[in-house]
Amino acid sequence: MKPTISLIISSYDRPDALAKVLAGIRRQTEAPMEIIIADDGGDVTTHGVVERWNEDAPLPVKYFRQEQEGQKTPVLNQCLAAAKGNYIVLLDSDCVPHAEFIADHAKLAEPGYWVQGRRCYVRQSKVKMFSIGATPILMWMAEGKITGWTKGIRLPFPLVTKGTNREGILGCNMAFWRDDAVAVNGFDEGYESWGHEDADFGVRLYHLGRVRKFVRGHAIVYHLNHSWLDRQRAEESRARLEETIRAQRVRCERGLSQYLTPNAKPS
Repeated sequence: MKPTISLIISSYDRPDALAKVLAGIRRQTEAPMEIIIADDGGDVTTHGVVERWNEDAPLPVKYFRQEQEGQKTPVLNQCLAAAKGNYIVLLDSDCVPHAEFIADHAKLAEPGYWVQGRRCYVRQSKVKMFSIGATPILMWMAEGKITGWTKGIRLPFPLVTKGTNREGILGCNMAFWRDDAVAVNGFDEGYESWGHEDADFGVRLYHLGRVRKFVRGHAIVYHLNHSWLDRQRAEESRARLEETIRAQRVRCERGLSQYLTPNAKPS
């Protein structure tokens, strides 16, 4: 099955970082069929970044915003419902993609699997100076301005580990078939604050029978480091994840289905 890629970018309070991410999208060797932004409330200037992009971009951005802050799953599910592609690539607005990011994900797509890419880290003190296409990436790695360099170098071929390990499930660089997302009912809106909603989604894909491709050397992003978000309810979220695992749950109760029209399919 050939993937037609809908790129969904989750955004929260980082319009400056989002501008850098969109600059990275502009440099892609292979464009997605559409770009959708899931804005989790926060800074209203994010919409201005989108409007400036849409003034001259070859591929306009679709924009969804919710007022409730700190719970990204509802707006993410709305974007999944609106996606027209048969394959979804998730990116965060603080993760600048390598120029081959979309092309790599297209090559990695395979029925029966979902994909987890990796990220390296731009030190917080260097984020303002970071500019994809202008920053000498290898030099910054050598100087320690970018850390986790083993996850930030693109190789001639991907290093892929297949399995159902829970380690390293991150929504900032994840890809899956849209039909599989529908089958597990998308992201669980029972997660009402930061933490573990991405792992819950990945685990339910495992319960559906989908295996993860854990990828190194391809599908790379550069994470723009920042202060940690509020994690006061992280233990509550962890307990919810553990219950999903214990019950071998495939579908969440409150998720994607509430935004889908009957028999909705990507066009």
